[in-house]
Amino acid sequence: MNLQSNDFELFGLTQQFAQERSALDARWKALQAQAHPDKFAAQGAAAQRLAMQWSVRINEAYQRLKNPLQRAAYLCELHGAPIQAHSNTAMAPAFLMQQIEWRESLDEARSAADLETLTASVDSTQNDLLARCAQVLDDQQDYNAAVALVRSLMFIEKFRHDLDTRFDALS
Repeated sequence: MNLQSNDFELFGLTQQFAQERSALDARWKALQAQAHPDKFAAQGAAAQRLAMQWSVRINEAYQRLKNPLQRAAYLCELHGAPIQAHSNTAMAPAFLMQQIEWRESLDEARSAADLETLTASVDSTQNDLLARCAQVLDDQQDYNAAVALVRSLMFIEKFRHDLDTRFDALS
């Protein structure tokens, strides 16, 4: 293992968006078993520190790879297409309109049923964007085009948090 390997190399995976979650989970467990600091207890403090670094690196890679949004953003970054979420907020006009409608619906929601209807719309859009990400990243390998999809998915993730907060407020 090499600490400088990218996450896909570390996990022995093909560099693509589509990943089998069960295979990812199994590989994470296997890597953690190899790098667990307790396995290096007899080899001294330096070996344990190195094992701890490995364990942290494996966990960071796992968190990035298991999350579709983070995995898509990571693929873009690996292929020279930075997301620049804080400095580039440009989005397609249709998606901007969708955001406005969702915000208005959230503001006007008075019941759990209203929020569930809104959640269904958000989920549908999210699933469509994830499918488009898979196509753009894996089939077309157009990482620059994927950046816009990733930024849209980032908005949806934030909006989902706002939805969850609103559900909690109704409870």
